[in-house]
Amino acid sequence: MLRLTHRPARPDDLPVLRALAEAAIAELQTPFLTPEQVAASRALMGIDTLLIDDGTYYVVEDGGEIAGCGGWSRRATLYGGDASPGRDPALLDPARDPARIRAMYTHPDHVRKGVGRRILAVCEAAAAAEGFQSAELMATLSGEPLYRACGYEPVENVVDDRGGAPVPLVLMRKALLAPTPV
Repeated sequence: MLRLTHRPARPDDLPVLRALAEAAIAELQTPFLTPEQVAASRALMGIDTLLIDDGTYYVVEDGGEIAGCGGWSRRATLYGGDASPGRDPALLDPARDPARIRAMYTHPDHVRKGVGRRILAVCEAAAAAEGFQSAELMATLSGEPLYRACGYEPVENVVDDRGGAPVPLVLMRKALLAPTPV
């Protein structure tokens, strides 16, 4: 029986999270991208430790093993890890800006088990609780079906060639439900 749990990511999780992200990029994008585009994806993506510092990055565990990770941000950077070019730590205004869903990775051994949906639900609830009315993300082609199934709508097709090869991505957005008082 699958029992998923989630918790905030901690700095001591970083070695496992980085390995998980690498495995997800290497294996899950292969059906959608050329080897050059997968290699370029490594320069454009990764874990952003600022999300861990902000307390907005989570891990999903399956029986104590980290099966996936992802977060949301109240900062301007839309996607990318610590080494990605073009990061912007400016704070967003929840009244006018969408929260950012960021750095979502599922270990290839745990796909199609609800890990990604769990991370999205946790992130969306936390962002809504801080007053954000919508969320946006930059989807990889391998992640786009999950995001569509979870209510995200495509806004724009993008090609990012900053990693040395053109990597197709999809900007997606979703309205968030206001938190329900308990």
